[in-house]
Amino acid sequence: MIGVFCFILIGCANDFDEEKKVIVTTKAPAAIGPYSQAVYIDDVLYLAGQIALDPATGQLVAGGIEAQTQRVMQNLGAVLEASGFSFDDVVQVQVYLSDLNNYAAMNVVYAEYFEDDPPARAVVEAARIPRDALVEIMMVAQQP
Repeated sequence: MIGVFCFILIGCANDFDEEKKVIVTTKAPAAIGPYSQAVYIDDVLYLAGQIALDPATGQLVAGGIEAQTQRVMQNLGAVLEASGFSFDDVVQVQVYLSDLNNYAAMNVVYAEYFEDDPPARAVVEAARIPRDALVEIMMVAQQP
């Protein structure tokens, strides 16, 4: 019985032995803290939260929630592309809004990127987002 249990444990461990790969692209803003733009491991891509920073200047984009959501989605798209993924591969999204009154306006822009079969999603109001951004979005993607 112990031999079978050890075999099962070893067999399971071998299924998850892929090394993690840190994803970096200049087409999205550099991390503003000790984190990676994305990490790929075991066929899953974990994208860090993005705020509406212009990749060229590192500055928060001007405009309201629509402009910031558009920039965030462009930033996430750049990280997905650098990883060989697309929005079609996204399976889970977390959205942080500084004000839930911006929910409908954010949704209009967000929906442009997920017309068919949108991913699972949670939207929460955050007391404060880095750089006083109006929105931050993080994603998880997986390819078949």
